[in-house]
Amino acid sequence: MSKKILVVDDEPNIVDILRFNLQREGYEVVAAYDGQEGLDKARSEGPDLILLDVMLPMLDGFQVCEELRRTDRLTPIIMLTAREEERDRVMGLELGADDYVVKPFSVRELLARVRTNIRRTAVLTEEAAPAEETNLLRAGRIIVDPDRQIVLKDGQSVDVSQREFELLRLLAASAGTVFSREQLLSQVWNYDYYGDTRAVDVAVRRLREKLEDDPASPSLLCTRRGGGYYLSGE
Repeated sequence: MSKKILVVDDEPNIVDILRFNLQREGYEVVAAYDGQEGLDKARSEGPDLILLDVMLPMLDGFQVCEELRRTDRLTPIIMLTAREEERDRVMGLELGADDYVVKPFSVRELLARVRTNIRRTAVLTEEAAPAEETNLLRAGRIIVDPDRQIVLKDGQSVDVSQREFELLRLLAASAGTVFSREQLLSQVWNYDYYGDTRAVDVAVRRLREKLEDDPASPSLLCTRRGGGYYLSGE
């Protein structure tokens, strides 16, 4: 069965270009031309991935992303934006977007990002199975259950996004090992390092807000100066 992509953009020519190229790759495409329509179709159509423009009438892309993430942590969202300010890209990631592409974008790169995000989600879904105690990943006060995709801190469930879960799973599997931002971008985001690792820093910051007793002084998800990030095993 072909995967379904929801394209939310108020520029018909952009929608047409994306529809043509996505359909040529074998995807089913559903379109929406404002934020409210995009939100409604995201809920009714059950897309496998959402391409979401930032500048939209009715509701902007940030509002749509934030609203969707209240109930849906799994469906990948790739933000499309003509803005180049760092704060706009970071805001999308903070609200739960999985990725972003700046307009004017390379269709080839966008399709690669689409394939990567859909493949990642499909693999994780297929891996879901009844949990076994031996599969649990333990790192001090943190337990990651790869089968049920659950994160526990001191025995209490922590609500994390899909990308945050993947990041924790990698770090917990090698607790104490320092991973550079470039390594994390490659292994968790599944694409080569393009010179922009802010997505990693945003994900780490969000996780610290959820996991740490004092996010300003982290003791669980730690930084090795000049090296990268690691999950403490203590």
